[in-house]
Amino acid sequence: MAILNSKGALFSLIDMDITRTNTFVKLGSQPQRVAWAASITCCDCSSDTSSKRHERYRKQPQNIDLPELHPKKKKKPFPVPIKKMLQASRQDKRLARMRIEKPLEPPKNGLLVPELIPVAYEVLDNWKVLIRGLSQLLNVVTVYGCRRCPQVHVGPVGHQIQDCYGTGSQRRNSHHSWVRGSINDVLIPIESYHLFDPFVRRVKHETRFDYDRIPAIVELCIQAGVDLPQYPSRRRTAPIRMIGKKVIERGGFVDEPKPHRSEDCIALLAELDTFSNQQGQSSTPSNAKELAEKTLKAYLNVRRGVEQLMRKYTVKACGYCSEVHVGPWGHNVKLCGAFKHQWRDGKHGWQDAVVDEVVPPNYVWHVRDPDGPPLRSSLRSFYGKAPAVVELCVLAGAETPDEYRPMMRTDVVIPDSGEARMAA
Repeated sequence: MAILNSKGALFSLIDMDITRTNTFVKLGSQPQRVAWAASITCCDCSSDTSSKRHERYRKQPQNIDLPELHPKKKKKPFPVPIKKMLQASRQDKRLARMRIEKPLEPPKNGLLVPELIPVAYEVLDNWKVLIRGLSQLLNVVTVYGCRRCPQVHVGPVGHQIQDCYGTGSQRRNSHHSWVRGSINDVLIPIESYHLFDPFVRRVKHETRFDYDRIPAIVELCIQAGVDLPQYPSRRRTAPIRMIGKKVIERGGFVDEPKPHRSEDCIALLAELDTFSNQQGQSSTPSNAKELAEKTLKAYLNVRRGVEQLMRKYTVKACGYCSEVHVGPWGHNVKLCGAFKHQWRDGKHGWQDAVVDEVVPPNYVWHVRDPDGPPLRSSLRSFYGKAPAVVELCVLAGAETPDEYRPMMRTDVVIPDSGEARMAA
């Protein structure tokens, strides 16, 4: 028997056989024979409805947890499984022992990948739009940074969540010491050494001042085919040859040209670096919502393009600190001060980088109501988080991207303080 309730859900009733049993029950002073009837009715919800609900939640979950914070006293996990790395290393050693050249494909052999050159130009254009948009949106949305720890907050007032672990946090009961932030608090600058030829000798500690430090995204785009007169790069026509880890043919040596330092070049350099785009130097936008949507779209395109470039071009990251190097192998600069750097003489522990190390998301607490009360520690389990760039653009009027909605927990109802204590 099927029943359709008022909400449109289909239920089926399953009637079981009724079994009667005779038992003696003492009523008063005389035992009496009483017949008990047992009836079981099962209510079974339609499997089609539950499966559709589960499929809808799987496509758009209500909330998801952020990636776990990596402890500072441990090395970062390898993006590539260690078994595959050892297998490739054994294969290289076997070929080197037999004096057979390693088979290299672009860009591992120094040549460009033609289909990725437009992607590199697109990433660089979106990078300029992102920096220009953030510098203007900082005049619309306030950004705070803690004076004692790396925490950042985007909103009209700083939050009251007690999660500060900086100097003197015990005296302040783990409350943050908020000061006015800048674009570098929203978009964390990750720099890399610019190399005219990435396949020459490594950057040494004594020669580190001979190379310019530029944003890692810009260096990645230059090595992927973008030509900038300020930062020249060698374009090979013949591939390099390697036996094992030794380069046997680099295509000859080429003198590095001197970079151009005209007024146009200096203006272009200002568009590529966040340090020259601080708050107050840019004008207030006339249409903040339109600028926020444009800036958010540029940010998503930058991450998407960098991920596409990193599938081919090698980017190295230190397994202990935030240092990044764009090239086939890392540099030898001894400036790593992370966990057990004394054992490595200050050298970095290079491994393959991931997108979050080149473009750090810098998660901040999501403010659902800018005009409401500040965020409190008692309700922190109900608040969501989002990258600082996304949070800044959303508070400026942009629409929340679908991929960040579960992370920001927009569908979770924030209870009152009294209700939060009764929540499981």
